[in-house]
Amino acid sequence: MSLEIEGLATADAPKLITEVPGPRAQEILERDQATTSPSLPRAYPFVPQRGSGCVVEDVDGNLFLDLNAGIAVTSTGHGHPTVVEAIQRQAAELIHYSASDFYLPIYSELTERLDAIAPIEGRARSFLTNSGTEAVEASIKLSRHHTGRPYVIAFYGSFHGRSYGSVSLTASKATYRAGFGPLLPGVLHAYYGDGRDLPGGVPEAAEGFPTIDHIEGFLMKRVVAPTEVAAIVVEPILGEGGYIVPPEGWLPALRDLCDRHGIMLVCDEVQCGMGRTGAMWAVEHEDVEPDILLAGKGIASGMPLGAMIARDERMTWTVGTHGSTYGGNPVACAAALATIDVIEGEHLLDNATKVGSLLMTGLRDIQMRHDAIREVRGIGLMIGVEFADHDTAAAIERAAFDRGLLVLGAGERAIRFSPPLVITEAQARTGLEVFEEAIAEAAP
Repeated sequence: MSLEIEGLATADAPKLITEVPGPRAQEILERDQATTSPSLPRAYPFVPQRGSGCVVEDVDGNLFLDLNAGIAVTSTGHGHPTVVEAIQRQAAELIHYSASDFYLPIYSELTERLDAIAPIEGRARSFLTNSGTEAVEASIKLSRHHTGRPYVIAFYGSFHGRSYGSVSLTASKATYRAGFGPLLPGVLHAYYGDGRDLPGGVPEAAEGFPTIDHIEGFLMKRVVAPTEVAAIVVEPILGEGGYIVPPEGWLPALRDLCDRHGIMLVCDEVQCGMGRTGAMWAVEHEDVEPDILLAGKGIASGMPLGAMIARDERMTWTVGTHGSTYGGNPVACAAALATIDVIEGEHLLDNATKVGSLLMTGLRDIQMRHDAIREVRGIGLMIGVEFADHDTAAAIERAAFDRGLLVLGAGERAIRFSPPLVITEAQARTGLEVFEEAIAEAAP
């Protein structure tokens, strides 16, 4: 059954939500709590059953407008017919054969396509993984192998995953690291972007980028020599750290620093890539060319896939140094190829820019009416709304859910808007109206 957004008109939204969690959802929640790992975080008691475009129906028949896209994953919306057909066709032909040890035509077809869309001059090579986290792990290994250097620099506020290497880079919440030490050695952290986390803040008379100066003038003088740094790993826009956009020119300055010292620049676009910002890759807004580009989440519209894409001359590791039994699974590759087709064929980059602008304008209008909002920031369909504290943001997130709107927290006190790239202007307006209702209730 096709679910239509017209059924979620703002005035009717509360009436559509009969009870959350409803009786079937409650049964599933109880079973889940008894049999699954207690490490799994749950934002709110949402139990989806099926979806179409930007609308999801739960097991009790409640309709929700999805403005988080399964954490920025369902880039082409739920159940896009082109993606579904590609998955079904490939599953009927071949579900699995390990691309690590054998030759899969669809694997190289996808890597060729990634070469064509990557913001890298000359040839790019790709290693396909099952997730963004695995792509991060691969980038650490390749950077160290290629440079022969042991150290990696990441940023405070960053999120790169939860496996051992990637969580060693992650510094958005102490919870992700607590109890797991010692973590990967040779990892250092620097301050991100505009320096909002710098002790004492940014000096008023500061010129250039104090956060870049701190790397070169402090870390590289007192902690580690630049000749020992293999890579700097950066999110062009912070994801789990709060959807924070660095100031214009900061990424090029980071690229220059890497060039001066022979350091690999690894751009983690697991969350901000695949069209989310209105460009295929967020680094394209600044004309920055990475040595390694990481993709995941939206790359296959919900199928488990990630990619480490590197300049040809950087992919110097040898046979057997890295591999994956499931990475580049044929069905996931088919979904990725279809996803790229849809993004390009349906002009979703333009749509992300257009509807993202509508959302930014609408959210800033809401900010003028509600003191609870401290900042609205973002690019395209990657927008963060910051509140005074975590509890306020969490209460608004839940109030929105109770009204049939799916948004999700990011960072300490922000709510992210990361809808499918197929979202319409009408859907965006509905989302804005329901979101303002949620603010009026939770933070009057």
